[in-house]
Amino acid sequence: MGKSYTQYVCQQCGRINPKFLGRCPSCGGYGTMVEEIIQDLPVSKIITSSSGQKLHPSEPTRMNAIDMKNEQRIDTGIAELTQVLGGGIVPGSVILIGGDPGIGKSTLLLQTAIKIAERGTVLYVSGEESEHQIKMRASRIQDFSKGDSKIPEELYLLTETDMDSILDQTQKINPQFLIIDSIQTVQLSELNSTAGSISQVRECAGRLRELAKNRGITVFLIGHVTKEGMIAGPRVLEHIVDTVLYLEGDRFQSLRLLRSVKNRYGPTSEVGVFEMIERGLVEVSNPSEVFLAERMVNAPGSAIVVTMEGTRPILVEIQGLTNITPFGNPRRTPVGIDINRLFLITAVITRRLGVRLSEQDVFVNVVGGLKISEPAADLSIAAAIVSSVKNQPIRADCVLIGEIGLSGEIRGVSKTSARLKEAAKLGFTTAVIPHALRRNETFPSGMQVIEARSLREAIQTVLLPPIKEE
Repeated sequence: MGKSYTQYVCQQCGRINPKFLGRCPSCGGYGTMVEEIIQDLPVSKIITSSSGQKLHPSEPTRMNAIDMKNEQRIDTGIAELTQVLGGGIVPGSVILIGGDPGIGKSTLLLQTAIKIAERGTVLYVSGEESEHQIKMRASRIQDFSKGDSKIPEELYLLTETDMDSILDQTQKINPQFLIIDSIQTVQLSELNSTAGSISQVRECAGRLRELAKNRGITVFLIGHVTKEGMIAGPRVLEHIVDTVLYLEGDRFQSLRLLRSVKNRYGPTSEVGVFEMIERGLVEVSNPSEVFLAERMVNAPGSAIVVTMEGTRPILVEIQGLTNITPFGNPRRTPVGIDINRLFLITAVITRRLGVRLSEQDVFVNVVGGLKISEPAADLSIAAAIVSSVKNQPIRADCVLIGEIGLSGEIRGVSKTSARLKEAAKLGFTTAVIPHALRRNETFPSGMQVIEARSLREAIQTVLLPPIKEE
């Protein structure tokens, strides 16, 4: 038995200190330093094959000698998830899915397990539910009592929190896919710390990554998130895995957005859209139609933007509302966009258009719960605000795309052709875009493309006559 010593680890940033501190010097968190007893151990066990041979390569390999003919992505059976992963699952990859409690992480992975178990062996490990509870959820998702639907024979369930036992059972079954629900519930017995601590999460994730790379097993991990919406603990877990997905949405609404924030084998910021119903998550193949389904035509303060989520163009309604404030400091309340972006846009509207907002509360909402971070939505946000102030609706058949500069100019954005093609599919016949894009882009036939050099020019083009107050 080796020597042991005590250290204190911050559960937010991972800082290690030999003595207890009430406040972490790195992240400033109070009460986040947790005691951990570290035992000097021999070199960690190396995962071996059934014959007992080492699976680690002992010599360097020439890159041109590696055979890639049999390396193909695996379809998940869920089109939206396959798209977010960049076209399918890469064998031997480690995929982390995070999200708020009750948002549908376990439901999504259980549905995925049922689908891929029809073509390969899946081991679903839960540290939070029993086998009977998991089967109860599976029966709700898919009615196995029907003659054409049955439980896949290659879907195995395991209720376990000890990492060594999980690795032993994995080597016995030798599945193609391993699902851990969740990484914060499993632990290594040789570490003298509780499950979910930084050392436990780091070491358990490291063992699972070693398993994935050496045996070619795809590992799915479910991760808890903090109140700020980040994966619990420091970002060490996100650095270990190959892909990080976030399942977003309001628990009181049916839409769920699966967003890729890290992907070593595909595009980042890709988004898949699902709808939560009684039997689980259902794919939404055309999210633009869903986001615009309840739109009120010719309503002041409503503008349409085509935003790019990864490689996917999505039409979204942006609503703006202004109201005279009874207080000295007017409010700026954004939902779905960055508040600093809203400050910038309102300042440009005031200085370049002469629209006084100093006595107006300004509210901006991205309908459907989508969060937009790209500057291509600037023009539609500004148009929605001005439309509300003047009580003049925006043309119903028009989309607005462009970034706003501090001088009031409209700057170019990427992938304009793809955006306009998506707008044309949904019946929009007019688009306002930056002037500089005409030289390099090809646009859909039959669509009127209006080039605007400035915010003033764009607003004058799209506003309709004022609505009479009743």
